[in-house]
Amino acid sequence: MRYFGSFSLFIFLAVLIHSCSSDESNTPNDPNIENNRPLGTSAADILGPNEYGSLTIELVYTNSFRPEPSSILGFKNFVLGLANKPEGVQFIERVIPNQPGAPFSIEEIRAIEEANRTVYTEGNNLGVYVFFSNGASENDTNNSVTLGTAYRNTSIVIYQKTLEFITQTDPEVLPILEQTTLNHEMGHLMGLVNIQNDDIHQVHEDPNSEKHCLHEDCLMYYDATNVGRQMLNRWTQLRAVPQLEVQCLQDLQAKGAL
Repeated sequence: MRYFGSFSLFIFLAVLIHSCSSDESNTPNDPNIENNRPLGTSAADILGPNEYGSLTIELVYTNSFRPEPSSILGFKNFVLGLANKPEGVQFIERVIPNQPGAPFSIEEIRAIEEANRTVYTEGNNLGVYVFFSNGASENDTNNSVTLGTAYRNTSIVIYQKTLEFITQTDPEVLPILEQTTLNHEMGHLMGLVNIQNDDIHQVHEDPNSEKHCLHEDCLMYYDATNVGRQMLNRWTQLRAVPQLEVQCLQDLQAKGAL
């Protein structure tokens, strides 16, 4: 077990931006091709009513590392406040066994998805998958940890074991950090910030932290999800999840959001 000193913890909420490469099967024979595309390419489909009238989000976790019910409720409200789906948004929760092989590489996370995901985009319904991992990221060090990663157009991993470990001295922070991680990574699936270089407000993308927002109070601000113990203390004091600032909201609305 790694020790994280109070001055040395840096938290990462990751966004992986992929082109069509050899590690993502985008061939015509792939039956799940609509869920196997680069990050951000389904932003308008997730948000708007035109291509898909409904949205189903599959939340997958193990008995050992279940997310807090309040975190899931807050995440649901976040999505419902943005997804413009005339036929509704459905959330499905599933429990799977603990997955072997931790800490996990992103390739192993993809393999877990392929073995356990059941909700895919089909017909008029778009599917999104969220896995709450029972292991940490293999990229973690003594000085930094990864809390979550959006790694495909409809795929997210939340490193639940890491979230629980770093909040064990203050359990009340856990649901705040869980929901912040969930919302932030969902924001990346929705195209923030300028994932596909198509935002209407491209000037608010941080030049020092690409694909994140310049505004310090925004959910998509890099430091709000990466500076570590100092920000963790701030969340402890505020007991609040960061919100999207107006330019991020307008970017989403331009893609069809409510």
